[in-house]
Amino acid sequence: MTATMTDAPPPAAPKADSGKTRSGRPLGQILLIIAGALLLVAAVRVITGADQLTSAGQVSAALGLAVPIGLAGLAGLWSERAGVVNIGLEGMMILGTFGAGWIGWQSSPWLGLVCGVGFGVLGGLVHAVATVTFGVDHIVSGVAVNLLALGITQYMAKLFFSEGDAAEAGGNPKQSPPADSLPQIDIPGLSDGLQSLQNHHWFLVSDVAGILGGLVTNLSVVTVLSAVLFVATWWLLWRTPFGLRLRSCGENPVAAESLGVNVYKYKYVAVAVSGGLAGLGGAFLALVTSHIYQEGQTAGRGYIGLAAMIFGNWRPGGLAMGAGLFGFSDALQLRNGGETVHALLLLLVVLLVLLAAWKLYRKALVQGVVSAVMAVLVLIWYLFTDQVPNEFVGATPYVVTLLVLSLSAQRLRMPKADGMRYRKGQGK
Repeated sequence: MTATMTDAPPPAAPKADSGKTRSGRPLGQILLIIAGALLLVAAVRVITGADQLTSAGQVSAALGLAVPIGLAGLAGLWSERAGVVNIGLEGMMILGTFGAGWIGWQSSPWLGLVCGVGFGVLGGLVHAVATVTFGVDHIVSGVAVNLLALGITQYMAKLFFSEGDAAEAGGNPKQSPPADSLPQIDIPGLSDGLQSLQNHHWFLVSDVAGILGGLVTNLSVVTVLSAVLFVATWWLLWRTPFGLRLRSCGENPVAAESLGVNVYKYKYVAVAVSGGLAGLGGAFLALVTSHIYQEGQTAGRGYIGLAAMIFGNWRPGGLAMGAGLFGFSDALQLRNGGETVHALLLLLVVLLVLLAAWKLYRKALVQGVVSAVMAVLVLIWYLFTDQVPNEFVGATPYVVTLLVLSLSAQRLRMPKADGMRYRKGQGK
């Protein structure tokens, strides 16, 4: 056999009449699940009167909070598909926030956006040198990148923002002066029409209008760019020879090397792209969310992005849904959180009942009984309270993270060589 992977064609596309997605689940079944979820949420909104649940404002806030989480998760996906565990995403996002805030206020937000990506790439290259070239444990290297990024940005903020023109413009040792805003996209007529439908509070119709309205109103250009990056990632990694080679480095680097793939090069490219995407997520926080760099601005979103990636089973589509879920739960605390989260308790009761029925049908008696008991307890909580305490509302994103990972753990399959130390020449 003389052919090498470098000459191999891209993987064959699924047949047009198969009716299935890349994961093997029929498209009709996915659409049915989405329709069922919409019906369930609409019913909960009508029963509880929590109109904020599907309002355009709630969806728009959720989308804004989901973008940096999604970009961090996408960064982790690139790195781990090449076999490099990257828990340094938080540090790379921190570098992105600083680079965007630093350059953004001095020149233009566009240049700040580019600088944020560049700072993230530098953080990714540090991680790549440590793990790929020197074989440092991936977890140790990621922790080191996080600590290094935090220390460097704190020092540079004190150096550049606490005196001179920066101080006069509003800077201090913990934040940069404000930068100009990036453009936003709105669709005249459509946004107003959807808002009108939402205000009627009709069952399902108003809910769909509110969700669509939140997706087309006051969109940042970075949000649109992020959506394009998700599609581009899917196409590059699953539809091109480049993606086949990169993913082979995360599944079996020894076999990939024996077929002519330069494993080191692909790992470096993947981790550098990972750092750039994480830096873009940080730049979003600095230039779109708050228009300034602030110390502690990332607030653990790099780790939540990793959780979203795991929830999505190392695939862009599942990752996008996970980021949306975490963004939605995070937005609850910003918009009448206590009452809205209280309404979601009823939704949780229904989901736990369905889960209990499914587990009992599959003869998993212990899991079925536990789910049923939890459903009863949550129902009692819902019936005997009017709203959820603010302390719990603030913890909602993290509680959702733990619940989602615990429920999805059984179906996950990470790349086989993810996190494994690889040395050049093992395939010879």
